[in-house]
Amino acid sequence: MEARMHLVQILLPRSDNAGEPFANDDFDRVKDELAATFKGVTAYFRTPAEGVWKPGKQSDTDEIVIFEVMTDEVDLPDWQRRRAELERRFRQDEIIIRYLPMALV
Repeated sequence: MEARMHLVQILLPRSDNAGEPFANDDFDRVKDELAATFKGVTAYFRTPAEGVWKPGKQSDTDEIVIFEVMTDEVDLPDWQRRRAELERRFRQDEIIIRYLPMALV
């Protein structure tokens, strides 16, 4: 029987709302915090993804960095605390953290 796991993804913007890029140290801090808590972390730095959303009639875009960790259990209160802290540090109204069930092949 395969072990149930979850893949947790954190989507962080490369720049603040004024277009000022965040320092690499800001992302390294997130990577280090996740690596210290989980068995490992994958960080997609070099090829930022582009997010597009429509808050109204116009579209907005962001370049984002994605962090991924695998975990046996998802501690929702802990992730909600982490999200609130990241929203504060990255000066965002909302940071997306999502999790998906997964299994290793």
